[in-house]
Amino acid sequence: MGKKTASFCPLLLGTIISLCSLTAQAGGPVVWEIDSRAELLRGEARGVSISDTGALMLAPRFTQLFDTGQTYVWSSAVDASGNVYLGTGHDGKIFRVTGEGRGTLFYDAPELDVTALVIGRDGALYAGTSPNGKVYRITMDGRAEVYFDPPDKYIWALAVLPDGALAVGTGDQGKIYRVRSAGAKPEESLLADVNEMNVVSLAVDARGDLLVGTDPNGLVLRIGPDGRIFALFDSPLREIHALAPAADGSVYALALGDTTSTSRATQAATQTQSSASAQTSVSVTVVEDMGGAPVAQPTPARSRNDLGNARSAVFRLLPDGGNDILWSSNTVVAFSIVPAPQGGRVLIGTGDKGRIYSVTNDGRDTLLVQSTEDQISTLVARGEEVYAASSNQGKLFRLTPEIVGEGSYESPVRDAKFVASWGRIWWRGSGDVEIQTRTGNTERPDKTWSEWSAPYRDPSGTQITSPRARFIQWRAVLHIGKAHEMARVEEVKLAYLPRNVAPEVTSITVLPIGVGLQPAIQPQVDPNIEASGLDPSLFGAPTQTMPRRIYQRGAVSLQWQAEDRNGDTLEYAIYYRALNESTFHLLKDRVRDNFYTVDGTKLADGRYIFKIVATDEPDNPPGLALTGEKVTEPVTIDNTPPNIRAAAPEVLGDRARVRFTVEDQTGIIRRADVSVDGGDWKMVFPDDGIADSPREVYTIEIDLNAGRVERTIAIRVYDDSGNAGSGRVVIRR
Repeated sequence: MGKKTASFCPLLLGTIISLCSLTAQAGGPVVWEIDSRAELLRGEARGVSISDTGALMLAPRFTQLFDTGQTYVWSSAVDASGNVYLGTGHDGKIFRVTGEGRGTLFYDAPELDVTALVIGRDGALYAGTSPNGKVYRITMDGRAEVYFDPPDKYIWALAVLPDGALAVGTGDQGKIYRVRSAGAKPEESLLADVNEMNVVSLAVDARGDLLVGTDPNGLVLRIGPDGRIFALFDSPLREIHALAPAADGSVYALALGDTTSTSRATQAATQTQSSASAQTSVSVTVVEDMGGAPVAQPTPARSRNDLGNARSAVFRLLPDGGNDILWSSNTVVAFSIVPAPQGGRVLIGTGDKGRIYSVTNDGRDTLLVQSTEDQISTLVARGEEVYAASSNQGKLFRLTPEIVGEGSYESPVRDAKFVASWGRIWWRGSGDVEIQTRTGNTERPDKTWSEWSAPYRDPSGTQITSPRARFIQWRAVLHIGKAHEMARVEEVKLAYLPRNVAPEVTSITVLPIGVGLQPAIQPQVDPNIEASGLDPSLFGAPTQTMPRRIYQRGAVSLQWQAEDRNGDTLEYAIYYRALNESTFHLLKDRVRDNFYTVDGTKLADGRYIFKIVATDEPDNPPGLALTGEKVTEPVTIDNTPPNIRAAAPEVLGDRARVRFTVEDQTGIIRRADVSVDGGDWKMVFPDDGIADSPREVYTIEIDLNAGRVERTIAIRVYDDSGNAGSGRVVIRR
């Protein structure tokens, strides 16, 4: 056999990340509620379906038949006897699995991947391989021969035409070949060159026309018996990955977006990266509620018709030429489709935890079953049974209409943010349902978590028995009742009380002396909200207007930031003490604002320290409230103006000189202004050139030849607290 080289890389799992709804009041119990489908999809379903309305129900039976031991299954086919054939990668093996689940290696191809399988009219299995692809004809006894060896690199799809000929779709030249057995050597011809890079999917409809899905323009083409090509549909997405004709004459087309296309030549280098990015897609906006827990904020509902960022979508092409978008997702990548045996809907295999969704023709989708593997890569139906092949790991499953007798659903893990006391758990539903809980202090359940609790069976509510912890998870176990009553769960709620954590004053800012803060007019809050007992955050966060700054002599204004990780309402107390004292004195308590202006004129000159104490008492019972505090750096209080002493004027001919000595007992001199004979005030500098000390000397000289007998020099001086002192000297000739 030839040496195999890697060129085909799988698309990894993409996940939906959404958030659970919550009702809570700060300081009180938090109620965790899961009642929507988006929230439920974050959990793990085993034998449980999730309806489009967010109800848990027992699922159809979904059983594993065979494990190939290979990583990927790229293609599958089923013969008239019920044997299923699986084409794998990256070892290019083909397995045959009987209806009883006995599997054997059927053929080992020289190429890396078996990308297409089909059962021919002659009962042989035809296999397309990639890269440097060939088509093999393998008889039921396992003998294989090269049936067709085109010059193309990839063989993506095979289909059997009405006359028994084989249609072969290739890449990266986008050609369709017609190959027909004729004596000892097959006859081959070019059926169509579709002017696309890749022919990704092929199918034959009830009329015998060949349907073609392409990449990169996402076209669905129809080729009639006369060889004419007609474009049925131009998808806004890049690749038509799979086609599935339905019994009513419609066609389901699965399309992939740019980041998830599987047939491009650069696939091996791009798929793993795009898949990894899919795992971090976020479908809702996250904020913190008043209890410090994540809340799903209301965002505009996404329409399935919005394909702007769609990773995959399923279209239904109608016999009259119309088309509908049945399903689309910005986060989930679909890999396979097949019409449901019961009709009126389509089954979609995805990379979302290896799930299969059932989507009706009017667009209502249900999570039907969830596998143990990452992705459902192929789906094929035979009668009432559907065979699903997975990748990561490559296994074969069988889906039958029979409903399982028992199934379970594990919720996503809830982070209470702190060690919590658990309250009651209750639910809405019917039938034989049991709920269990487990708790732990690691983000993901592991052996350090508690065991599952004994079952809670009363839907009206039962006290949770799991130990106190930060994280909690619940599990619902559904059973078929004795009278074959179907179990159903539509809503689960549980209450908990996080451990109270002390508030923290994170910072205090002292504004310059003389800057006062005046509360601004705040929007009125409905007084009935608090009386109702409801969480005020449900009515929107109140808009806070910053305080207005005003001049106030001697004012010492404090602004601070504080936080409470429980989301409790905080009140503040403001204290002060002189630097040489050891006891703080209360200035004001029960302050709800995060600012306060101290009237410094009521305090003696000196150095002071201020303290802000935050308490969560408004939202906690007596005796359980906690506090946090922070102190300022020393602040100077100075209400005394500078003292000015003027020396006797010195007359030197036509000029006079006056020396002023300025002293401040507490602060430093900041500025001086001089006015001569009542004129404008003009700034002057001290003799040492800079005003920066408690004592400064200013020397003023004036000209006496101004026609006046008397001259007046006035000086005013400011300290760094805004206190002003003044002095005057009169000079006479």
